[in-house]
Amino acid sequence: MAPTRAYERTTTSLPVPPQVKAVVFDRYGAPEVLHAIELPMPQAGPGEVRIRVRAAGVRPSDIALRRGIGAADAGQAFPRRLGNEFAGIVDQVGADVRDLDIGDEVLGWAVAMSYAEVLTVPAEQVVHKPETMSWAVAGALPSTGQSALGALRVLGVEHGHTVLIHGAASGIGSVAVQLARAWGAQVIGSAAANDHDYLRSLGAQPVLDDREGIEQTRALVPQGVDAIFDALGSEVHEGWLALGAAPSRIATLCDSDQARRLGLRTLRSQRSRAHLHELMAMHVRHGLLVHVREMFPLTRAAEAHRAVERGHGRGKVVLMVYEAMAMKHSA
Repeated sequence: MAPTRAYERTTTSLPVPPQVKAVVFDRYGAPEVLHAIELPMPQAGPGEVRIRVRAAGVRPSDIALRRGIGAADAGQAFPRRLGNEFAGIVDQVGADVRDLDIGDEVLGWAVAMSYAEVLTVPAEQVVHKPETMSWAVAGALPSTGQSALGALRVLGVEHGHTVLIHGAASGIGSVAVQLARAWGAQVIGSAAANDHDYLRSLGAQPVLDDREGIEQTRALVPQGVDAIFDALGSEVHEGWLALGAAPSRIATLCDSDQARRLGLRTLRSQRSRAHLHELMAMHVRHGLLVHVREMFPLTRAAEAHRAVERGHGRGKVVLMVYEAMAMKHSA
């Protein structure tokens, strides 16, 4: 067996360049507004770690922010940054951080800043990456996984329940399917017909994502479903309401007038390190993953956004920083 390499762990950073690339936009608009700029190398403050990013997930919320849709912080100055989930390698540790060190492979969440070669975040926003998880999956899972976990918790999904997941082949939807199945729930997943085999592989019973799917669901579970999770935020709820779940047991990602009028549960961010630890444990025990359908280099963020805008599609689009960090090690 080949010897295991052990990274040198110190409390000081390795030699680093004075500037790093980050993707920004100077105005709201089409994907073309995204471009890379050089920023000073950030420094980890007390309670923070600096991460050499290897992968960053692209979420529909990034698209909305770039377009200026529902921007509560529209007065914030440009240039603006994007990206809420990432994976990478710790290369600097701030004061008062006890459980992370140089060379640790981690994943976590940030607030509109992960489209970058390097970032700093509070240590409480990262956890160790399992060795069995790829960089692309690790970069796509933190916010996506927490959204799925939060939705199922809000709905009270547990063993023996029947849950319908609308948009089940999406990044959030597919994680929700895997979590619900691991908890012992029966899962019906709506998606386009070409994603039905994929949903079966995750343990869901697939139905179409249109009105025909409503009838298919009714045939599968004449008694109705216990809960519904709309992982697309599609604003088409009335037909699915007839499937038996009370409005208070229907959760949606879309904070719309329609959702409020119908009394549906609109999901809010519930990120925590404890949730990330739970997701990592689910990966180790049950193989929890998010499907990565396309990867783009960081500087091709505009193309990545176009890929997301082409449709909901299966799984996630991920930005990759392909140059690995040079690490000191011993044989």
